[in-house]
Amino acid sequence: MSFSHKPVLLEQTVKSLNIRPDGIYLDGTAGGGGHSAEILRHLQNGQLICVDQDPDAIETLNEKFGNCKNVTIVKSNFSEIKSIISNLGISSLDGVLLDIGVSSHQLDTAERGFSYHNDAPLDMRMSQSGITAAELVNNLQFSELVRILSLYGEEKFAKNIARAIERERAVEPIQTTLRLAEIVKSAYPPSKRHEKHPARKTFQALRIAVNGELDRLSKGLDGAFDSLKKGGRLSVITFHSLEDRMVKQRMAKWCEGCTCPKDFPICVCGNKPKASIVTKKPVEADERELEENPRSRSAKLRCCEKIV
Repeated sequence: MSFSHKPVLLEQTVKSLNIRPDGIYLDGTAGGGGHSAEILRHLQNGQLICVDQDPDAIETLNEKFGNCKNVTIVKSNFSEIKSIISNLGISSLDGVLLDIGVSSHQLDTAERGFSYHNDAPLDMRMSQSGITAAELVNNLQFSELVRILSLYGEEKFAKNIARAIERERAVEPIQTTLRLAEIVKSAYPPSKRHEKHPARKTFQALRIAVNGELDRLSKGLDGAFDSLKKGGRLSVITFHSLEDRMVKQRMAKWCEGCTCPKDFPICVCGNKPKASIVTKKPVEADERELEENPRSRSAKLRCCEKIV
């Protein structure tokens, strides 16, 4: 199995983790092992836990790190971090990396159904189990389709697209990526069809819904931060505004101190900052990386350090 995935913001991400040679680190979205390999290179007698929910990724990780005594490979979702380390007898971590979103392997493997550029079954399941995108498209009510497209895709033409899906699935079930892409394109105003691919936001929305990505991100962020020891760092790479907004707001919340009204003479809330921000602004790819890996264009890295 070849799980090809060019890691984005590799040097910046590993630097943000401030790796200790004897530390314990968890890569919650290990994929093809690109970031993991670089973390491992900085470890001496430390430990690395590689987590991924995709069976293809697990196979590749076993091929790559199966003989490394200080690497543990776990098939799971990063939202289960607390259970994962508890099962391994580990109480806390020195660092956690989360690289959120669909991998290059998943996009480039047509039969996985993530891409609107190739004809394939409408799947989109990262774990290769559970409800498919085709099942959502063919069974959800109009109002729920509109909600998903609007919320997860930030799609302005959600109602038009949902109506087109309803109309077409009544004739014949929508089972393939290219058929859905054509339906979405037909629902777009002609003047808007040539800016970015009309199906881009719809496919993003369905992928998020199929995999429960935002719920898992929310749970994973809290679990990762709770699992850090004092001085431990959480580094998160996101690829669209919904993810980045959640990460930014969650880290800001952890860094928040007293919330008492300013006219209170003393603090009565007792709230103290639990973290400090390492990346004052999100780290983005430089020109060299953009040339080598165009998919890094939308990547943003944020990092915080636990202080209590």
